[in-house]
Amino acid sequence: MSVLLWVQLLSFALAIVAAYVVLRSIVVIGPAEVGLVVKRVSARHNLTDTPIAFRGEAGYQAELLMPGVRFKLWPTYMVVRYPWVQVPAGEIGVVISQIGEPLPTGAKSAMYRPEFGNFTDLNVFVSGKGQKGVQRPVLPPGTLAPIHPVAFLVVTATRAYGLPVDRELVAKGPLSPASFGLHPDQFRVTVIAPNGDQDTVGIVTTLEGEPLGPADIACRIGGFGDIEALEKQPAITDSELIEALLGKKNELHNNYQDFQSFLDSGGRIGLQHDPLLYGAYLLNPFLVRVELAPMLVVNQGEVAVIKSYVGLPTLDTSGPEFKFGSIVQPGHRGIWREALRTGKYPLNPRIYAAEKVPTFILTLNWAEASSVAHNLDAQLSPIEGKSREGFVFKIDLQVQIHVPDTRAPKVISMVGSMQNLVNEVLQAAVGNHFRNTLQGLEAVRFIETRDQVQAAALDAISRYLAAYEVETRGVYIQDVAFPAELVAVLTRREIANQEKATFEEQKDAQTVRIDLEKARGTADMQAELAKAQVSVDINRARANARKAEADGEAAYVRVTGEAEGTRRRAIGLGDAAAVEALGLAKAKGYQAQVASLGSTPTAAVAIANALSEGKLDVVPEVLVTGGGGALEGLAATFMRSLNGHEPEKEGR
Repeated sequence: MSVLLWVQLLSFALAIVAAYVVLRSIVVIGPAEVGLVVKRVSARHNLTDTPIAFRGEAGYQAELLMPGVRFKLWPTYMVVRYPWVQVPAGEIGVVISQIGEPLPTGAKSAMYRPEFGNFTDLNVFVSGKGQKGVQRPVLPPGTLAPIHPVAFLVVTATRAYGLPVDRELVAKGPLSPASFGLHPDQFRVTVIAPNGDQDTVGIVTTLEGEPLGPADIACRIGGFGDIEALEKQPAITDSELIEALLGKKNELHNNYQDFQSFLDSGGRIGLQHDPLLYGAYLLNPFLVRVELAPMLVVNQGEVAVIKSYVGLPTLDTSGPEFKFGSIVQPGHRGIWREALRTGKYPLNPRIYAAEKVPTFILTLNWAEASSVAHNLDAQLSPIEGKSREGFVFKIDLQVQIHVPDTRAPKVISMVGSMQNLVNEVLQAAVGNHFRNTLQGLEAVRFIETRDQVQAAALDAISRYLAAYEVETRGVYIQDVAFPAELVAVLTRREIANQEKATFEEQKDAQTVRIDLEKARGTADMQAELAKAQVSVDINRARANARKAEADGEAAYVRVTGEAEGTRRRAIGLGDAAAVEALGLAKAKGYQAQVASLGSTPTAAVAIANALSEGKLDVVPEVLVTGGGGALEGLAATFMRSLNGHEPEKEGR
């Protein structure tokens, strides 16, 4: 073979090699790709600890090839195409730097400067002294950026970008959230939204920052100095202090989304005071953890008493007479003296415990059935007690209580919770009162005086609960389960009473029947009764006429008689006076004669005078014979004349 042929063959081979080299050196970078240049041969040595060459050293080159047709001489350079970092909707991208300054001791993430942007300019990052490790900001959803695949790893929920250089990461297999001990859901946008009908808040725990103070269990940026300053204002109210405590510090760091600002403002590691409200947040899962918790919702008819475990030192405001704990102003540790009224409050339940207190009239049932408005009486059962004779009673009782909203903090400070008030205070007080009452009464006496027992229970329970700042609105005995033997006695007694009542009703029925028959007979005789009534009325009228006539005659007779009597009385009085004078004169004469002559001669003289006057008969009408003489006969005749039996004279 001639030399020319060899030359031609060599030229052809060189041409083929050159063509191959040129073809291999031409790289087409897609519109959503970058070209990572790897330099195989270089006279310079990389003396830094970074895997990227910035001054033409062999290795991964800092400059990326952008989309288009690019030429890099092969085999000196090798170009590896990588996709642009793309963060899907609803996800975040966490950037992890494999180059830069080492992290300070104790740091878990790299300090961020605004000029770093989306980490697309590697030179700016290095010159700005960017640090290795997890970067504090995250790439928001929709990000599409040409990020160096060796300088930075970008992890999303569904995909990871970059070329790990750490052997441990390489050993774990394909890059994913699990490579860092995280779940893919942690690389999604954090959404705080209602859980069904329940309102929620996000309880935040940060994983980096200065440690908390010795007495703190949660971080509130700036502590409670602002609350202390507000307290010095003379007109500040408790409501204004509560408002100042509700999430005002989240504005300093854009709700933990700007973690660098959080640290720069004094944020500390651990549980955070201010929760997240409804919304979507871009939170770095390496630095911020969020747990959903129920929001404090205070409904109408109740208040929430707050027990604060953080804040300024405890400063009791209840006074020396209150011995059941500390009642403090909002912003201090202890039970707030101001209860929260109707509303929704984004309080962190890890550091503020809320005890809800019903302010409506609370009905508690000592019965098998519990109230439908609450569950406080679920453990209450009918009260059992024994009467004086040993009968066992079961009493269904209802007690109504009321806790004023202004006294709710003191009530909770004394008993701890409303459930404790019912189970530990009321149950013992009410049960013992009724047991003691039953033991002092006979069974029948208890039944008969049920109203008095109920009134006494209301008075006793009211006085007992007043010591706990609770009002008693009513005590009602709903039902009493009597023992069987007592029920039998009472049943027989009631049957007897009912029979007695039945007999009384029958008696009344017969009485009514008699009245009915009487009325019926009266109705039947009504015509005759009417005639008789008319006759009675006529006779009564006649009698009244006769009576009137008789009364008139009697009045006439009475008047005329009185006149005649008056005339005769006057004449008689005159005659009597004359006779009296004559008699007195005669009597004096007789007395004188008797004194001078004696009684017998005086009598003879009187007889002679009478005979001379012609008033006496000489011959007696009756001749008295016997032992007397004529003188005695004359004397008898004279005596009869004196007695008014004057003999009638002939010719009259």
